[in-house]
Amino acid sequence: MDRKYNKNIVPFARNLRKNMTKEERHLWYDFLRNYPIKITRQKVLGKYIADFYCAKANLAIELDGSQHYEYEGLISDEKRTEYLKEYGIKVIRISNLDVMENFEGVCMLIDKEIRQSLSQLS
Repeated sequence: MDRKYNKNIVPFARNLRKNMTKEERHLWYDFLRNYPIKITRQKVLGKYIADFYCAKANLAIELDGSQHYEYEGLISDEKRTEYLKEYGIKVIRISNLDVMENFEGVCMLIDKEIRQSLSQLS
C-alpha cells in the first residue's frame, strides 16, 4: 500500500476534515488533538480514509454511526479492516453513541490500544 496521498480522494478527505460529525469533533477537540502521540484526522491510507490515525502505533480509529450496523455497512467495514490489516494497521471501531454517552471510557480504550500497540512494536 502506498500510504501517501491517493490524489483521487485527497479532496474528499479535506472536506471530511472541514465537516466532521459532532462525535468526531468531540473526540478530536476534547481528547485526540492534544494526545501526547501524534494522531491525524481523516487520513488517507491507500484507497481508504480513516477517521483518525496514529502512525506511530499503526492504529486507525473509526467512529461508526448507525449505517455501519446495517448489512452493507458491516460488509464494507469488514473489507476496509482486512485491507488495512494486510499492511499492519489495526482498526478499532467505536460507536457514535459510545462517544456521546461514555466519553471517558472511549478515551481510556483508545489510550490502552495505543499503548498496547506501541509496546508490541518495541
